[in-house]
Order: sequence, then C-alpha cells, then structure tokens
Amino acid sequence: MDFLTLFAIYVVVVLTCIVLLCKYSNQQQTPFNVIFNSVVKVVAPFTPKWVQRFSKWTLHRLFHQRNNMFIYLHIALEGAVYAEFTYEVFGYCRQMDITLTSLSVPYVLLAIKTFFFYLCINRDPGTVVKKRATNQLQIYPYDRRLFHPGVTCPTCQLVKPARSKHCWLCNRCVQRFDHHCVWVNNCIGAQNTRYFLLYLLSVCAMAGDIAVLIADMFLHAVLRSGLLRASYIDEHGQQQLAGPLFVVQHLFLAFPRIVFMLGFVVFVFFLLAGYTLFHFYLALVNQTSNEWYKSRGYICQHCNPAATVDHLCSPAAPDQSKRRYYSRGLVQNLREIFFPLQPVQKKDN
Repeated sequence: MDFLTLFAIYVVVVLTCIVLLCKYSNQQQTPFNVIFNSVVKVVAPFTPKWVQRFSKWTLHRLFHQRNNMFIYLHIALEGAVYAEFTYEVFGYCRQMDITLTSLSVPYVLLAIKTFFFYLCINRDPGTVVKKRATNQLQIYPYDRRLFHPGVTCPTCQLVKPARSKHCWLCNRCVQRFDHHCVWVNNCIGAQNTRYFLLYLLSVCAMAGDIAVLIADMFLHAVLRSGLLRASYIDEHGQQQLAGPLFVVQHLFLAFPRIVFMLGFVVFVFFLLAGYTLFHFYLALVNQTSNEWYKSRGYICQHCNPAATVDHLCSPAAPDQSKRRYYSRGLVQNLREIFFPLQPVQKKDN
C-alpha cells in the first residue's frame, strides 16, 4: 500500500469519526448504540458476564451521562499536535528563517482558546431554578409556536421559560438552550454562548495558523531541495520529471508525522469552520440550534399547550413569519449574545 492510499484512508477515518461524534454526541439513540447492541448479540454467548456489564456501563457513561472523557480527549489531541509542532516543526521553521513572532502565534492562540474553553466548562449556562424562575419567565415572550405559556417541566417541576429546554444529560432546564456540548461537558445556553462562539473562533484560528506554518515549511523545503526540477527513472526505465505526486510522496518519507498532523489540523479547521459559521449565523438571526432544528419539522406544543413533552405538530405548514420571532436586528442580536438579557426587576412600592 503506497503512502497516498494510506493517507487517504487516514483522512477518511479521522473525518468520519469527527463528524459522527459531532452529529450524535447529544442524541439518546445513535448508530454507536445500534452497532454495539448488534456486536453484543453476536459475541454474548462467548463473552463473560462481567465483560458485558463493563462494556454496557462504559457506553452508557460515555454517551448518556455527563463525564469529562471528551475533555480529556480534546486535551490529549491538542497536546499531541503541539508536542509535534514544538518538537519538529518549530526547529525546521527556524532553519528556514520564519520569524519568532510568526511561530509564537499558535501558542498565544492556545492560551486564548484555553481561557474560553475553561469558561465554557465552568460557567453556568443559565440554569432555571426555583428562586429565579419567576424572573426568568420575564426575559422572553412566548412565541406560541415552539414555546407556549403554562408548560411545566415534568422533571424540574417548574414552568418552562420561553426558549428553555430540559437537558437530559445535565438533568436541568437551561435558559435559551442551544445544545449540550460533550467537548466542554456542559450545556450551551444564555450565559455562556458568547464564550462558546469565541472558543470556536480561537480553535479555528489555532488550527488554521498551524496548517499555514506547516504548509509554508513544506514549500520552503521543496523549493530549497530543487525537487520541482528533479527527475527520476520510472518502472519502464524512462526518465520522468518529478511532479506533484512525487513531491508529496517525498514529503511523506521525509516528514511522516508532520504530514499526518497537517492532514488532521486541515480537516479539523474545515469541519469547525463550517460549524462556527453556522453558530454565528444563528447568533446573527437570534436563533438557537435547538430552535433551528425544531423549526425544520415544526416540533412544538401547539396542539396541547399544557403538554409536558415536545411532539410533532399537525401537518399544517409552519408560519414562516414566526421562524425568526426573537430577531431584533443584527446589532441587537449580537448584543444579546455578548450581553445576555436580564429580567426586569420590579420595584416595591
């Protein structure tokens, strides 16, 4: 198997894993469960009971309970990239006269990213609690399409404010609920959406900058080596000029770990860039991903405003004029993200 085939397989596997984790990280029924249950049925007769119990416990804890596993995975992947960057790329770049200022940018971005990552993990997303529930009900009006007055959360036993949702992983209702992010082991809601957006931006900037530095290093290496003007003898004994594929294969042989790291950060950048743009679009129109998802199928409590669970409405077409009910204009929408609305305090007479 040649290097290009191996790299293609590597890229497909990494990208598929990242997409699946992002897509199904906050769902109760996932392909992981289906595959796991199918495998269990096949191997169960030959597997000790304690192994089966441990496997089920691990899967349940990983995808159905709050845990720090993905935080540790995030830190491990980041540590591996920066270790390789510091150990090899930094030295090669210095030999090619790339300035220390340029090489210090990834470390500055790492510090910025870590700060917002910490805030995403530790900042309360806007939990709806009994002592604040009355005030939280005043923040947003009910659109009577996705959110209706008088709906009680069956778990929290509290009236749900407009734009809130009960997170089954955290076991709490969250004000202006967006989604539960396994990478920060926390919900994204009214009070930490701004940190989440800045975290995504800093991760994209970090991956993009490292990719640019590595690409610049490879470009210098190819130009200095004269590979573009080189030639080789093919399997038929004919002299051939070294083309792009020859150059790529040479880079694989000369810098295997760096090439694999470049492939990883490039695909992480493009994947997260799309995800970041989507969330910034939602911020600009003042919509959460929970509301966006519900609006697509018009999932609501319209048929029975006193219902305790969301369900699919009748086949009637959704009212497009209410799709962006909470939008107040671009500037005000962004202001609401970075300076979350607070309940109006009533003065005692």
